[in-house]
Amino acid sequence: MRSDTPFRNDARAKVTGRATYADDVSFSGMLHAVPVYADYVSARDMHIDARDALACPGCVRVITAADVPGATMFGQIEKDYPILASDRIRSWGDVCAIVVADTREAAKAAAALVKIAATPLKAVLTIDEALAPGAPVVPSYGDSNIVTHHRLRHGDPEPLFAGCELVLEEEFQTQAIEHAYMEPEAAVCVPRADGVVEIYGSMQHPFSTRRFVAALLGEPLSNVEVYTISVGGGFGGKDDNAAAVCARAALAARLTGRPVKLRYDREWSFRETYKRHPYRLRYKVGVTSEGKILAVKATMHADSGPYLSVTPWVTWRSTAQCFGPYVVDNIHADVYGVATNNIFSGAMRGFGSPQVNFAVEQIMDIAAHRLKIHPLGMRRINMVKQDSITVTGQRLSGHTVSLEDVMNRVVHEIGFRKKYELCSFGKSDTDELYGIGLAVSYRGSSLGAEGMDFCSCIINGQYDGSILLETGIHENGQGSESAMTLILADELGTDLKRIRYRRSSTSAIPDSGTTVATRGTVMGGSAVVVAARQYRDLLSSHLADRLRCKPQDVTFHDDKIWGLNYEYSLTWEEAMRELFLQRITPYAFGTFQAPPVSWDDTTGQGDAYFTYVYSCQAVELAVDRKTGKVRLLNIVAGHDIGKAINRALLLGQMYGGMTQGIGMALMEDFVRDGGKTPCLNFDTYKIPRTTDLPPMTGIIIENHDPNSLTGAKGIGEPALELIAPAIANAIYNATGVRYTKLPIQIRPEDLA
Repeated sequence: MRSDTPFRNDARAKVTGRATYADDVSFSGMLHAVPVYADYVSARDMHIDARDALACPGCVRVITAADVPGATMFGQIEKDYPILASDRIRSWGDVCAIVVADTREAAKAAAALVKIAATPLKAVLTIDEALAPGAPVVPSYGDSNIVTHHRLRHGDPEPLFAGCELVLEEEFQTQAIEHAYMEPEAAVCVPRADGVVEIYGSMQHPFSTRRFVAALLGEPLSNVEVYTISVGGGFGGKDDNAAAVCARAALAARLTGRPVKLRYDREWSFRETYKRHPYRLRYKVGVTSEGKILAVKATMHADSGPYLSVTPWVTWRSTAQCFGPYVVDNIHADVYGVATNNIFSGAMRGFGSPQVNFAVEQIMDIAAHRLKIHPLGMRRINMVKQDSITVTGQRLSGHTVSLEDVMNRVVHEIGFRKKYELCSFGKSDTDELYGIGLAVSYRGSSLGAEGMDFCSCIINGQYDGSILLETGIHENGQGSESAMTLILADELGTDLKRIRYRRSSTSAIPDSGTTVATRGTVMGGSAVVVAARQYRDLLSSHLADRLRCKPQDVTFHDDKIWGLNYEYSLTWEEAMRELFLQRITPYAFGTFQAPPVSWDDTTGQGDAYFTYVYSCQAVELAVDRKTGKVRLLNIVAGHDIGKAINRALLLGQMYGGMTQGIGMALMEDFVRDGGKTPCLNFDTYKIPRTTDLPPMTGIIIENHDPNSLTGAKGIGEPALELIAPAIANAIYNATGVRYTKLPIQIRPEDLA
């Protein structure tokens, strides 16, 4: 695998500004649409008066739920999300109407004249309010604000606490976080003469988008064709909402018979779109005097907001990894999704594990300090190793369980042992307090038992020797197209210049699932290998005579196709001409199905994932005693990703993930105030600047994974999920003060 040469197939287009994003797409006669919101958090009996708006110059139409030919509500799990609200408002971010006009300026002017009246209802704004007896029921379905509940039952912890040397009872809280992608949501929809509506949108999941659009229009999936174009970031955030934006634009296009563009302002994006789930985590942990964890009871509540979105899947991952990468023979966990009237929660990079890791990795340090055990020793005693049994009852076999090796590599690189002895623990002769901390994790690869996992790939050889490649993995900016191209070039022994990655549509390749869960490389790459092997077999069987050998003796390398002992060879141009003369289509379609997994919902036991990524991150920092300001000094990250396909992009994913994790740890907080938010742009929502970032070192550990046909696993989410607890542990080692709520805000009086 040519992983040492940096490669990005879209690099030139992006750095020169030639890449086409949704807002760059334009058609003759195109109209513009904008959303209309109501200033309610919870209300009923909504009435919309659009007379003044319709009289506004340039206004073409005001679309409401009454105009919808299909379903006004849809969702990936529960069809409860209002693409257009009708009678009931459950969130300040609900879209109540769409204004369509000749220009965007005219649409915005008309939207300001739409009057919305409703009867306010008492809003449910906290987890405790939602769980209180007699609380208003927020969801549109069911009779409870508990929208999902996952159980894990492994052994029996309760009788063991009495015999433990140390029993910890700790509570942690994590915040709502905005994805902060560079490009706000946008969609352009075009009604074609053949009855199909074309969608060009800034979205992560073309097939999910197609389902939202078809549901709103009340039409079959075959009537909707979603095209992939450049996406300016997503991080999990361009799923439900981005699909709804596309659906609203498609509805406007259907009703007007003209192309329609709907492009969001940042303020609309912040107000409407889902955030990372805020969690409250409560742990009771029993530990022996030697540091062995004997018993754990965990209860977690995640604020889902009023709509289910993917809350059951997010909280399922929290359940399967409820005590991190540690062996605990007796553990019970209950993980709940709770509905409120806050802006709703959904998928974000990490997907239920950053919240758990923030708690668990601090608990490990707390126990180590209380028992006077080194934090590294505490982890070595309890971490998973080869053939360990996880909290879900899964035996870790069939791949290399490398957690201890990964931790050792990071510890050595950053010099953890010596620097740990230099930690201030609140005492210093200067105004700066020094600390170093780390965190470790294992992360289940791909969807695991939360869904059916498969992916497809098409290889289409051309007469001139060039090759078209497409997969069901969507390019969100992460470099998946480049990775797939590298894999195919390696499998066929061709020059990279020979391969053109074809940006597909939902009508050109089968649905291969969503591009989430760090599954792009392991699933898409494996599908490329399956298709490439079929392609090689096809070519070998029909070119063997020309190469004067048996089909099994044909080889592919050095941008040629070779016979036995390299005596005869064909260029790709010659090979394609030969196939066309034989009337053979040089085409292959490959599908990869993930290895089997299992899950018992009643006990939370089973083989949750077919493989795991093992990770460790360590950070050095200084805390200013007078101001409480944290200055990051150095970060080292190590990840066993199986096999590096594109080393430069892999390191970029590490650094980007750690940057987002720094924001989670120290500054990002999507404030919810009475169900509304003052955070409507980056002047009020803080994310890390380049000046906030320290030197970063990424260590790539490679243990070829037999569950992946390329040997690769993934890096997208593991890169983010550890730095927040590592920072929290380093802050404690600097200040002697434990912070259990995110983002960490240090007051000078805490350090007095």
